[in-house]
Amino acid sequence: MTNRTRNTAPVLVIGATGKTGRRVAERLHGLGLTVRPGSRRSGVPFVWEDESTWGAALSGAGAAYVTYYPDLGFPGAREAVGRFAEVAVEHGVRRLVLLSGRGEEGAVAAEDALKASGCAWTVVRASWFDQNFSESFFLDPVRAGELALPTGDAVEPFVDADDIADVVVAALTDDRHVGRTYELSGPRLLSFTDIARELSAATGRTITYTPVSADDYRAALREAGEPEEFADLFTLIVDGRNARPVHGVREALGREPRDFTDYAVKTAATGVWDD
Repeated sequence: MTNRTRNTAPVLVIGATGKTGRRVAERLHGLGLTVRPGSRRSGVPFVWEDESTWGAALSGAGAAYVTYYPDLGFPGAREAVGRFAEVAVEHGVRRLVLLSGRGEEGAVAAEDALKASGCAWTVVRASWFDQNFSESFFLDPVRAGELALPTGDAVEPFVDADDIADVVVAALTDDRHVGRTYELSGPRLLSFTDIARELSAATGRTITYTPVSADDYRAALREAGEPEEFADLFTLIVDGRNARPVHGVREALGREPRDFTDYAVKTAATGVWDD
C-alpha cells in the first residue's frame, strides 16, 4: 500500500514562475499531474490583493502550493494567507503546502492562520536560497563583481531551491507529510565572504563581498525601486537566529541536502554570471 495521493485534479501552484514554484510545477508535470499556474499573467489569473481572483484559481483543484509575495513577514500576509486558506477549504481544496521562512515571527503567524482553516497542511520553512545569487536579488551584484550587503560577518546555511521543490512535491503528493513542519537548510554555514570565494572559484572571476550599513542598503533599495522592507529580512541572518544547519531535507526525503559548491559550479556552467 502506498501513501501517495491518487488525485488527478489540478494542483494550483501560486507563483509558478518563481524560484520554487517553477521547479515544483516542472516536477508535478513530470509525475503526470496537471498544474494550474497561479499568477497575475496566468491563464486563470491569481492576485493576492484581489480576492475575486481566488475562486476561479481554486475551483476543481485538488491541492495548492502557497507562496506569498513579497514575504510572509510583511504586513497583511497573515490575514491574506488565512483568508486564502478559508476560501480554499470552501472550494474543497484541503491539501495546502505553505512556503515559509525560518525564524520569522510574522511567517509563523501566517502559518497559524492557514492551519486554522482546517486544511490538511504542510509547512516548509526554508533558509535563504542559493538561487538568490542567480535568479533574483543578488544576480546583478554577482555579475558586477561585488556583493555590497548589510550582513557583516554573519553566516547562513543557504538551501538549494531544488531541495525545497523536492520537499514541496513530496508534501503535495504523499499523505505522510500532512501535519508536518519541515525546516530546510543546506549542509553547512557560509558567510558572505565564503559565498564570494565560492562564486569566484566557480566563475573564474573575482567577486568580492563588501559589508555596508543597513541605512546605505535601504537607500540602494529605494534607488532600485524595491521595497525598503527587504532590508529588514537581513536581520534573520545578522542576529544569528538561523546560524545552524537543520535537517528537514533528510527528514522529508531520506537524503542529504545539496551543497552550495555543487550549485555554484552547475550554475556557472549556464553562463548566467558572465559579465
